[in-house]
Amino acid sequence: MNISIKLGQANNIDELENLYDCVNDYLAEGTNYCGWRKGIYPSRQDAINGVNSGNLFVATYDGNIVGSIILNHEAESAYHNVNWEFDYDYSEICVIHTFLVHPKFMKYGVGKTLLEFAEKYCAKSKFKSIRLDVYEKNIPAINLYEKCGFKYVDTVDLGLGIYGLDWFKLYEKLL
Repeated sequence: MNISIKLGQANNIDELENLYDCVNDYLAEGTNYCGWRKGIYPSRQDAINGVNSGNLFVATYDGNIVGSIILNHEAESAYHNVNWEFDYDYSEICVIHTFLVHPKFMKYGVGKTLLEFAEKYCAKSKFKSIRLDVYEKNIPAINLYEKCGFKYVDTVDLGLGIYGLDWFKLYEKLL
């Protein structure tokens, strides 16, 4: 499967919104490992913000968006209360957000390809590490992160208990 990854553009926003809705519909019909909800997260506004900030990347196959990832320096406040392996300034760290794959393309390596892209992009940009959070019950994502060399650091409360999302695992990959 030949997947290409490029910076998201304004003309991708409608397709990104559709991707987000497809993922949220899929999660609502089965096991919602990540706890996302249609219309709440991720939403069209998340796509707009990512594109406007120049940090949303899309994975495409045969001209269609099959996955996306946001790479920036924005850490959740709970990240600052954790003993990371190294205490870097967040200008030297990349944080992964809104990482997802279209349900029809799960099990085809799109997620792994996006994570490999993130690692190469961050290394080329001279970042020292990549950090992320994942809902503690999102076993498929946790397995992928660990398979791709991310190391568990701590479990924190990100303040999303109102949505039933009490605990998030933090992971890091040094570059």
